[in-house]
Amino acid sequence: MKLTSLFFLLSFSALAQFSIRQTDAIPLHGQWAFAMDTREMGAMRGWFKEDYNVSGWDKVTVPHCFSVDPRYQFYTGTVWYRRTFPWQVASGKRVILHFDASYYLTSIWLNNQKVGTHEGGYTPFHFDITDYLKAGENVLAISVNNDTWQTGTIPGSKDYGNANDAFPGWINYGGLIRPLYLTVEPEVYLENIKVESTPDLAKGTATVKVKARVRNASKQTTSPKLTTVIWWENQPLKLTWKNTTAAVSAGQTAILEAETSLKSTETKLWNLDEPNLYKLQATVNGDTLSTNFGIRKVEVQNAKLLLNGQPLRLAGGNRVVDYPGLGSLEPDWLIEKDFRLMKEAGMEFHRLTHYTPSEAFYDLADRYGMLIITEAGNWQLTPRQMDNDTIRTKFQHQFREMVERDWNHPSVIAYSVGNEYLSETPSGQRWTKDMMVYGRTLDATRLYTFATMRLNILPAKPEDEATQYCDFVSTNTYGNHAKAFDHIHALYPDKPILVSEWGLRADTPTGEAGQVSHLENVMAEIRKRPYIVGASWWSFNDYQSRHVGTNPNGYRPWGLVGPERNKRPLYGAHRREMSSVTLEKVGFEVGSQGIHQLRVRVKVRSDFPAYAIKKYRLKSGDNTWAIPDLEPGQSVEINLPVRGFEKNAELEILKPTGFSVLTQQFDLK
Repeated sequence: MKLTSLFFLLSFSALAQFSIRQTDAIPLHGQWAFAMDTREMGAMRGWFKEDYNVSGWDKVTVPHCFSVDPRYQFYTGTVWYRRTFPWQVASGKRVILHFDASYYLTSIWLNNQKVGTHEGGYTPFHFDITDYLKAGENVLAISVNNDTWQTGTIPGSKDYGNANDAFPGWINYGGLIRPLYLTVEPEVYLENIKVESTPDLAKGTATVKVKARVRNASKQTTSPKLTTVIWWENQPLKLTWKNTTAAVSAGQTAILEAETSLKSTETKLWNLDEPNLYKLQATVNGDTLSTNFGIRKVEVQNAKLLLNGQPLRLAGGNRVVDYPGLGSLEPDWLIEKDFRLMKEAGMEFHRLTHYTPSEAFYDLADRYGMLIITEAGNWQLTPRQMDNDTIRTKFQHQFREMVERDWNHPSVIAYSVGNEYLSETPSGQRWTKDMMVYGRTLDATRLYTFATMRLNILPAKPEDEATQYCDFVSTNTYGNHAKAFDHIHALYPDKPILVSEWGLRADTPTGEAGQVSHLENVMAEIRKRPYIVGASWWSFNDYQSRHVGTNPNGYRPWGLVGPERNKRPLYGAHRREMSSVTLEKVGFEVGSQGIHQLRVRVKVRSDFPAYAIKKYRLKSGDNTWAIPDLEPGQSVEINLPVRGFEKNAELEILKPTGFSVLTQQFDLK
């Protein structure tokens, strides 16, 4: 996608804070005019018109979350953003306006004309604005409404009419919250590509299939040719491709497919400690899209979760997109900070809350190894809502946008169709079955689940609850853990169980110490039950809320870390309990010339968490020692030289990706 138009200069700081996937994008970051529309008069009064005077409007920097801007804090309703930009119209090109996300109901006008409307707050969308552009200055106006306290929005309010249960437990942060940009395309161009890689674990080979969606925006039928290249370690692989061709009518889209095979020497599997990534480039008529992908196999068998044929039992977490002064903005520095904190707390298996966060987090999960369940916005929809055709259509639209964004990420192993709805009701069962059927029409290569609270008390028979349709159980369990786990396993003995939520707030009578003891007590029960394959603490971080039970300071203190990511005692306890390896002092020998020997044992847990380790290192000061590859339950003893004047030694175990998994001090006696 080669740019042909000269654009405006953009401040480096605004661009550098937010990643944009398409390298040839023209960002629309920077200064915009902004106004609240408290009486919903903007559209009627023509606030989008070119000649409307906005000199009195405030100035804001996009991406922007107006909910935490001190001038509009916690406002719920419609706001307007406006800016101008120069453009030079070029024939034979299409200009696409992209939103990585905008919360929640977004309407777009360009040069006095309405381009379109989008509903949904966390997924990407785009519009072809070619026919609305003109040479010279263009006026772009966008209205955004964040009122998702309605019974018809997703997420939204419940329709029971009861106090305190009407709306979701997180803030409805509004605005142009993620990158907004333009791309310039030829008239026949690639809209999206899907890569499906299937390894043959016995042979060590793999098959790669590519599905490319081609848009023909010209006025005549065309038969484009798809060309694909796979890159490994910056070198193109010499592969033979089988390609399909299709005629694409004017104004229509079509799917072109290609398939190839990788030899064993070309196949490098993706896993937690060796997250091998390939790059694929697809080209149609000179237009190119690129994506990373990984080759791995995820499956469930006999109440086990298998990655590349190896069983995994992993700790996890739930990250709420919330930060003081930013709200739901996710600049790169915050994503990287959160990712490292989660990874080094032992969190390897995540349901990243009840909506889709920035794709930059998924990119890090791909690059450094982490398993993710990504979830669309059915947060406690009621039976009436789940049976409503309009609600169903809205959910499917958001689910499709989520899947089409995330389907090339090897870190994404499953999709969730909701959280904590009444899964024992006929409505809940219909929803689960229908949405999983719909999801598999989009992507049948992932596992499917949803997070339920009902299995803790219901039902008596597996066919009376919607988890029967899931590939694995996701249970939100708070209290009576041992009894609940045994009950769930008795219902679904062949399904592995992910504890998708569990935890204790820091403001209970036992305080932060109570969080630590709760973690230790529940972990003792989890370790006794091999069918529990994951346990994700709710939540990684504290978050703001207006839900009943929120503290007077506006926060719900569930986290391992506070709002600004200050570590609680729970963080260190979670890091210790959720490390897959342990360190033990075996002995200390006094040597000659002031050089002694500390002998330690590195052991891989056999219970929970449990998975094989590869290429780990033991670090002390500036020195490191290789740890041999170990399976669960195996151990190795290592001798470390110690100088005579040292009274203690701090040892650290590092993953091959550089993350620290355990730090421990030993007295030298």
